[in-house]
Amino acid sequence: MDMKVAKKLGLKERYTLMTRDLAWDTTYQPMDQVFPQVGYEGIKIHDWNAWEDPFRLTMDAYWKYQAEKERKLYAILDAFNQNNGHLSVTDARYINVLKLFLGSTPPLELMAARGFSMVARQMVGAGPRVACMMQSVDEYRHFQTQIHSISNYNKFYNGLDEFAHQQSRMWYLSDGKSFFDDAITAGPFEFMVAIGFAFEYVLTNILFVPFISGAAYNGDMAAMTVGFSAQSDEARHMTLGLECIKFMLEQDPDNLPIVQRWIDKWTWRGTRKLASVGMMMDYMLPKRIMSFKEAWEIYFEQNGAALFKDLARYGIQVPKCFAQTVEEKEHITHQSWIGFYMKPDATPFHTWVPSAEELDWLSEKYPNTFDKYYRPVYEFWAEEEKAGRRFNNKTQPMNCQVCVSTIKFNEPGDPLQQCFRETVYKGEKFHFCSDHCQEIFAHEPEKYVQTYVSSHQALQGNCVPEGVDASAPDFRPGEHIAAYWRLDKRATGDFNGSEDQHNFATWRALATKN
Repeated sequence: MDMKVAKKLGLKERYTLMTRDLAWDTTYQPMDQVFPQVGYEGIKIHDWNAWEDPFRLTMDAYWKYQAEKERKLYAILDAFNQNNGHLSVTDARYINVLKLFLGSTPPLELMAARGFSMVARQMVGAGPRVACMMQSVDEYRHFQTQIHSISNYNKFYNGLDEFAHQQSRMWYLSDGKSFFDDAITAGPFEFMVAIGFAFEYVLTNILFVPFISGAAYNGDMAAMTVGFSAQSDEARHMTLGLECIKFMLEQDPDNLPIVQRWIDKWTWRGTRKLASVGMMMDYMLPKRIMSFKEAWEIYFEQNGAALFKDLARYGIQVPKCFAQTVEEKEHITHQSWIGFYMKPDATPFHTWVPSAEELDWLSEKYPNTFDKYYRPVYEFWAEEEKAGRRFNNKTQPMNCQVCVSTIKFNEPGDPLQQCFRETVYKGEKFHFCSDHCQEIFAHEPEKYVQTYVSSHQALQGNCVPEGVDASAPDFRPGEHIAAYWRLDKRATGDFNGSEDQHNFATWRALATKN
């Protein structure tokens, strides 16, 4: 007798069955009421089925793929920790990289997970909905694995234990938090441009490739493994952001000016956040593999230019900030490190004056600017340190109302002049670090007047630790801010003479002797 044998589905058919065939149109409630956010940004979508799915990944395949990555990842982490891997790094200064990374990156991964969960709920089409759901899970995984990889260091070194509390309170962490607050309070399409495009294309390539390579070069196999495990997800993430942009542009010509404005805005916001990443590459890695300038030329100027050339057929132009970022690559890392060095009591990580060999490396990598503008500053500070006059600025910094970076960057075309812009809105003054940030504010002032700028809030007496009366006549905001931050004094100040430096040297000597 004849038997009916079910035909084995191909990849495309199986993907369709597991994603798009599960979707339906509502009947007892109109679709625009069930998905209200897809309309208010002005983006017009006529055919959700036109969404292309480059990876065609189903959920069952996703779990299998990620489980294998987790198995390998945690095997390496456990081996690293059991063998006192924290003593294998090149220099105790490197641990301060992890302190800055832990306070700034994992919390942003968590915010990205929340954002993609929101977008997955709001997208009408099953294709983008499934892709966003998977990216949300990815981001939760990155958040957890990054914390896990650094947790071993917390057993031995100061300044790593209060990152979750400090993320929404510390002055230098406000720029990253503001970036994601801005994105997650936008609509789903702008969020996709902000995170899927600007964050994934502009930021994470430089964070997870040259910087994590630097971690490996400095003996931190835990951070290296986590970074490369995360980067394997980023290929999907970047494709998702780019597909969303192309999808919007192909759906209706009216979408072009909206998408262009978002690309201009979020490319600039992403580059501002990269200042601290570049500073880690240029100043905080004891052994360096490439300068921020070199990474910027590869991952933004070359790769980014190719991307915008591809998008030009849709009418997209190169972001307005492109030329300024090319100029600023010579300056922003030096200006950032100078800014942090000047405030040794206001961060849970140490800073230091670069050694003579490190100054020479910076001169080699930045031949047009470093010796002219920045080497004299460090040589002066080195002499001041020797004389017992280590520079210490105890004031609260002024932050930009939009990107919330401290106002420390130079005027375009003039490295010796600080860039400062001011706008009066409804009788109140707002300050900006650039023309681009001022323009972003002008387009949505009611949104950015609500920006939480922690250093400004501190001066207004709104950053008060428990048990302190802000209405008392003798209340001094600056005197209580360290307690509000839960700042471990052992983790502050100059690296030279710190407890971390002493402990690392002692433990490594014992390990070598044994």
